[in-house]
Amino acid sequence: QVQLVESGGGSVQAGGSLRLSCAASGYTYSSYCMGWFRQAPGKEREGVAVIYSGGSTSYADSVKGRFTISQDNAKNTVYLEMNNLKPEDTAMYYCALADGYCYTADFGYWGQGTQVTVSS
Repeated sequence: QVQLVESGGGSVQAGGSLRLSCAASGYTYSSYCMGWFRQAPGKEREGVAVIYSGGSTSYADSVKGRFTISQDNAKNTVYLEMNNLKPEDTAMYYCALADGYCYTADFGYWGQGTQVTVSS
C-alpha cells in the first residue's frame, strides 16, 4: 500500500523559508514522478513542482527561482525547499506520486497535506 506523508509546514513571515518533506513508502515503480501541489481556500489546486526519478525537475512560473524540489532516494523522500515566501504562497501543500514520466503523469497517490501560512 502506497503511503505519502508530508511534514514541515508552518507559519512564517514573508521573506522566510520552509522545507517540506514527503516520505513515500509501499511503491515499486522503477520510474516515477513525484509532485508538490497546493490549494488555497476558494482556489483550485495547482501544481508547484515535479521531479522525475531520473532527477529532472519542473516548476510553476510563480515559484521559479524561489522553490527547489529534490529527492533523497535512500530515504524515499522528496523535499520542497521554499525561500522568499510570499503571502500568496499560503495554502495546503500536498505531495503526490505517479508511475512513469512527469509529462504524462496521472497522480494516483496523494498525501494528507501540510499547511503553509505566510504572513505579511
